[in-house]
Amino acid sequence: MKNLKTTLLSLVIIVASLFSSAASLAQHRPVAVRHRIAVRHPIVRTRLVVRAGHPLRRVLPATVVFRPAHRLVNVRAPLVFLPLLAWSPTVVTLPARERLVFEDSEQIEHDEGWVDTNFGIDGVGNALFLSIVGKTKLNFAEVTFANGNVQVVDFNEKTHDSGMYRLLDFADGRRVSTVRILAASESDDAKLTVYLSK
Repeated sequence: MKNLKTTLLSLVIIVASLFSSAASLAQHRPVAVRHRIAVRHPIVRTRLVVRAGHPLRRVLPATVVFRPAHRLVNVRAPLVFLPLLAWSPTVVTLPARERLVFEDSEQIEHDEGWVDTNFGIDGVGNALFLSIVGKTKLNFAEVTFANGNVQVVDFNEKTHDSGMYRLLDFADGRRVSTVRILAASESDDAKLTVYLSK
């Protein structure tokens, strides 16, 4: 009987030690952690292209990083530049979501320098808005309408903080084909988002 008690006691101790070491292993088991790796592509600069008749007369950057529009929009009418419009930065609230007919964004890295960003819109609205996340230097914007009119907005190479800004109003409602913005990030990176509202 004493032998049976000793055997049972030994068995209980062994089982208890197995459970405690299993619990200990469960608490300290290795966990595979996935890290996001940012893939950096080489920065490729190209010559800045401005069409004949462009109203800006100051020296523009010779080379830029070119970002094509995510959506290609063809303007069939001949392009006619309207008189230059000097931008007055006004922080605003974005209209309600149901009034937005277009939204697209572009990320700009600090080491890219000047980036020629392009947005293919092809939508009808009455105002364009620009959201900036991160300190950003803006040079100019070109808003091309479906009838071929091009409104150049001069940001005068000023730096702007994060915020929602009114880019351009056209209360009569117009079909916007494309928006082009020349910008440089003065933070580690910056994000520009263009909205068209109706």
